[in-house]
Amino acid sequence: MLEGLKLTARQVGHDRALRSLLRDCRRLLSERGEANSVAIARELVARFSALPDEQRGSFFARLSSDFGPDPKAVLQSAKAYAEQPNASNLIRLTQATEPPRQELLRRINRLPGGTSSIVAMRRALLPRVARQPELEALEADFLHLLSSWFNPGFLELQRVDWNSPAQLLEQIIRHEAVHEIDGWDDLRRRLQPDRRCFAFFHPQLPAEPLIFVEVALLPEMPDAIAPLIDKKSTALPPREFKVAAFYSISNCQPGLKGVSLGNFLIKRVAEALQRELPQLKTFCTLSPIPGFARWLRAGAVCEGLVKARREHLAQARATLLEACGNDLDRLATAQALRALATGPQQALTRLAAFYLGIHATHPQGDPVARFHLDNGARLERLNPLGDLSAKGVKQSFGMMVNYLYDLQKVETHHEKFTQGEVAHSRALASLL
Repeated sequence: MLEGLKLTARQVGHDRALRSLLRDCRRLLSERGEANSVAIARELVARFSALPDEQRGSFFARLSSDFGPDPKAVLQSAKAYAEQPNASNLIRLTQATEPPRQELLRRINRLPGGTSSIVAMRRALLPRVARQPELEALEADFLHLLSSWFNPGFLELQRVDWNSPAQLLEQIIRHEAVHEIDGWDDLRRRLQPDRRCFAFFHPQLPAEPLIFVEVALLPEMPDAIAPLIDKKSTALPPREFKVAAFYSISNCQPGLKGVSLGNFLIKRVAEALQRELPQLKTFCTLSPIPGFARWLRAGAVCEGLVKARREHLAQARATLLEACGNDLDRLATAQALRALATGPQQALTRLAAFYLGIHATHPQGDPVARFHLDNGARLERLNPLGDLSAKGVKQSFGMMVNYLYDLQKVETHHEKFTQGEVAHSRALASLL
């Protein structure tokens, strides 16, 4: 009984906190709230931060239902614009369709640290959208505003090196998402003269990187990741720098998911490196293929293939399955991949070519491939045994890929991809 009373008391307290938070939202949107927006917004953010996780879902639901546009006003304005499509009616329609919660977020943003608070709110919102579809419009409002506020024109590109503040270096270690950084010695190697690390920063989040990319300066296009992240390797002299290889890109702010940052980052970094090191002639990536093994296990389906390509794909899959006794899990070790005979290894490479060269245009295609191809890169070369780490073997049977960034052709390649065509090298074309 006592526990039941405690539970009831906690629920009453949570409900009271939610009501207070919603009251703050209405105060902030009032005329008085506009004049006192900083003080009210500070209180609102503090209440949200203290709100229990289960109550945050209720708060977002109320933001969605109580702070949306007025349907009657929207309908009236839409009819007026349909009858007289002039500028005045269009302005009124635009104003009617904008949800009041967008103005609420703008007023929170006036608070010192308000931008960071809104990013944190969206981070809390994102996992709930799949479970609560009614929150999709609210999520669209967050994304709309953050995409404007984090427009690349507002972002600052900074190089991260060993002399950067320790707090920043710690964040690089913590947020590295592709190839884990194994402590300070590993980070030091990745910041030596034949390596570069660049990050985007926003003026409202000056000490927090939004996204960063790591680059290796090399004599030729790399075909394996291990040499690039070997912390015991020796730095190359500048005279050998001919290729800039982007080998890792990591987002640091989950609350900015879906806000375009990485595509602009790679292009800005390539331009900066070209100015610094005019001898660099090739800009490429050494990229993972995170969805390849999953696609193979699911049957290696490519839609819309002509007969000849369907046969090539089926033959390659049959060859690989025969080599592993119809059990692809037998390939999920570095030893097994090294032991593959030439025929099955070529079949695995051909399957990867189909996955990246054709399936990548599908909305469910490989996310890394879609990022680079949509960014204007060209599918250049496949690298069997490129990543024999446990992660690389599990997600792609060790396969890696080079995407080539020809800065003169990225717009052309981007246009091709939007029309369902993957720009690729002749070597890749021969595998399809």
